[in-house]
Amino acid sequence: MIIAVEGPSAAGKTTWCRAQMTNESVVEEFGAEYQPTGFEPDGTNLEVQASYWATVNSNRWSQAKELEVRSGIAICDSDPLKLHYSWCLAAVGAAPAERFERELSAVESAFEQLKLGFADLTVISMPSPEQLRLQRERDHSRRRRHFELHAALAGPLTHWYAAIDRVDPGRVLWHFPTQLDLSQCPPPRSDRSDLSLLDAVINELPPLPK
Repeated sequence: MIIAVEGPSAAGKTTWCRAQMTNESVVEEFGAEYQPTGFEPDGTNLEVQASYWATVNSNRWSQAKELEVRSGIAICDSDPLKLHYSWCLAAVGAAPAERFERELSAVESAFEQLKLGFADLTVISMPSPEQLRLQRERDHSRRRRHFELHAALAGPLTHWYAAIDRVDPGRVLWHFPTQLDLSQCPPPRSDRSDLSLLDAVINELPPLPK
């Protein structure tokens, strides 16, 4: 089983992932969140940018599957698919819709090659803006330079996973449980790289601003 852990910046994703390691019946390790290198594409070439992120996310998906083979369960700090990010940016006017369209095309190719797919379950927390800021202030381990932008993406992020929940009910858990109960989790997807499922989710989303 592959579980993605999601939420806006400072929602407590990494903290929750670490907490699951305290119970060895759940996990002994988890897939870390992508860490910026400073060499990411700047968006001047959308094709290059789309290819870069498809490769990054495909690598994280491969790592999740390897962890699943070793441990039986892979918990990922943020969704390896990550297509929601460019959609959310476009939804708040922080990036052109064309960026999402290019990244969607790259993701579709990755699905066809079985290099990317949907997690079996997404565990997501959506704290209030006030709570997010409080949690940010308490966390001295990270600078979160783009916190305000990422906090603004909370609404579109909710739309994205609500679309998944409507298309494939039972695959989204809308809170961080103190301890993950594997007996209550849905079974692994039979086809994680189902292009028709991806299409259905995209069609369920609100239209992006022109």
